[in-house]
Amino acid sequence: MAKSRKTTIPYSNISYGTEPTRYIRFVRTCFFVQIIRFLALNLKVMKIVVKGHS
Repeated sequence: MAKSRKTTIPYSNISYGTEPTRYIRFVRTCFFVQIIRFLALNLKVMKIVVKGHS
C-alpha cells in the first residue's frame, strides 16, 4: 500500500499565509460593514481627541 505524502516547498508563496474564508472575504468587501467599521474607528479617534483637549 503506497502512502501519499503531502510535501510543501519551504519559503514558497503558498507557505506564508492561509486562504481567507468566504465569510472573511465578504466582511472585507461588504460596503455596509466597511461603513460601520469606519464610523467605529472615527468614534475611537474622536474620544482620544476630546480627552486630549479637555
